[in-house]
Amino acid sequence: MLTASLVIDPAFVVGPVRRRTFGSFVEHLGRCVYTGIHDPEHPSADEDGFRGDVLDLVKELGTGTVRYPGGNFVSGYRWEDGIGPREQRPSRLDLAWHSTDPNTVGVDEFMRWAKKADVEPMMAVNLGTRGVQEALDILEYCNVAGGTHLSDQRRANGAEEPYGIKMWCLGNEMDGPWQIGHKTAHEYGRLATETARAMRMIDPDLELVVCGSSSSAMPTFGAWEATVLEEAYEYVDYVSAHAYYSEKDGDLASFLASAVDMDHFIDSVSATADAVRAAKKLTKRIHISFDEWNVWYQHRAESRPPTGDDWPVAPVLLEDRYNVADAVVVGNLLISLLRHTDRVHSASLAQLVNVIAPIMTEPGGRSWRQTTFHPFALTSEHARGEVLQVAVDAPTLETEKFGEVSALDAVATRDPETGAVAIFAVNRSTTESLTLTVDVRSLGDVRVVGAQTLSNPDHTWAASADDATSVLPVENGTAAVSDGVVTVELPAVSWSVVRLGA
Repeated sequence: MLTASLVIDPAFVVGPVRRRTFGSFVEHLGRCVYTGIHDPEHPSADEDGFRGDVLDLVKELGTGTVRYPGGNFVSGYRWEDGIGPREQRPSRLDLAWHSTDPNTVGVDEFMRWAKKADVEPMMAVNLGTRGVQEALDILEYCNVAGGTHLSDQRRANGAEEPYGIKMWCLGNEMDGPWQIGHKTAHEYGRLATETARAMRMIDPDLELVVCGSSSSAMPTFGAWEATVLEEAYEYVDYVSAHAYYSEKDGDLASFLASAVDMDHFIDSVSATADAVRAAKKLTKRIHISFDEWNVWYQHRAESRPPTGDDWPVAPVLLEDRYNVADAVVVGNLLISLLRHTDRVHSASLAQLVNVIAPIMTEPGGRSWRQTTFHPFALTSEHARGEVLQVAVDAPTLETEKFGEVSALDAVATRDPETGAVAIFAVNRSTTESLTLTVDVRSLGDVRVVGAQTLSNPDHTWAASADDATSVLPVENGTAAVSDGVVTVELPAVSWSVVRLGA
């Protein structure tokens, strides 16, 4: 058995717990929208065609923000196709995913859904096939109260009050050769800058996200961020980061250490942004919107779009079925995001329903929670107040991809108003359980309020519509506190949360 220790002190605060850290992503891709959030024939569908069972699960998941409508999809999207009477809306080819979009759901429908789901919308504009004017048009439609052509059009379409969308993405993954309208860093930097300047002429208080690298493995990673920010730094607030992870060739040990790569990604982007800040002699600091992250098995057949003359509506795409190890990694990636809350001010789990998602549905039928649902929901529920810096002393494990890594990864949060503390911890060992001791003497007299662990001797178990409950986070009865020290047993390949209170 392995042993590890933590020290928690409320004096060492990284930054606030941000509700935007628990964001997600709805793209017009596969079955995310159609038969995902929107399924008019479903028994639970409301007057707008939105599935009530999915809305309930989104709320249970604790989603803070939702990025829309893409993703690769947005780089060819004509937003005006999705407004007005549905029978008059054109169907369009979606080149990104070789599909047909009927435009049944558009800006107005999404905004109604976001209100019902109690999430903050995060809108993306098309800087692939379009530019400054189209970005201004959708901003006017969404945020201007009235008295102009597009704002009055919104009101005529049933939305009397403006939507007041604050956060806007200036395109998507424009460094990627797969992107419609792919650009060099200089080309994109100039376009993003002019778009941001113009959008701020309508509303100077917008929060704007400029595209960073679509992966830290891109050959232009680092140089792309530097060039784009040299152009746009003064006009934007965030730079985006995207990362996906998967188990490759049975290398479970490296997969469980995926957060090591996320940590490096965040630190590298922060350093690049700060270097541009120093060169420009500015006081403003650019933060990170990690607006695509997840486990994604891109090599699987379900991730390959249709080909040839087949352009289906809402095909099955990217419908990964997640196992216990995948959920442990998702929980660990959330630990990384929280640990960097001083620089990561927003994040989006990609995606929300059916497409590499924590929530799955059958068209017209059942819905269920994937394994990845649980660490996300529990972290969103219990992370409150401030993120604390923790001191970790743990043995190391050898991995093929990352070398030696800590067997334990952890972070803690504390609510200064209630004194409630949550410790989120992952045992990365593939074979050995771990005894964790946590020095909490600085917190005063505390007790264990609850502890839950997600693990299974078979780390390949995955949920399905027929069985989504055989493996759930269970109460960890080993958690106890004595003389200011918490002790808890963490099984191999496990994610846990331990909650403390007065």
